[in-house]
Amino acid sequence: MATSIYVGNLPFSATEDKIRELFSAYGTVEKVNLIKDRETRRLRGFGFVEMLSGGQEAIAGLDQRDLDGRQLTVNEARPREERSSRSPSRPRRW
Repeated sequence: MATSIYVGNLPFSATEDKIRELFSAYGTVEKVNLIKDRETRRLRGFGFVEMLSGGQEAIAGLDQRDLDGRQLTVNEARPREERSSRSPSRPRRW
């Protein structure tokens, strides 16, 4: 079973290839998903990595590690919380 890992405090210079290479030292990386701003397409500073093996080792080895001057936050990802539906009395902004 794959381990889903949250990676926070990423530098804006981070790329999927760079993160894949960083985590590959600990095991098999299945997927890297860096979150970007919808409007600017600029990295928002966090992302997720799915690992088939070595997930716990990667978390232990990379949490608080320096990457391009930023101290990474690496931990097991929590399930996404349900968003409440928009209230009909609240108008849309656009």
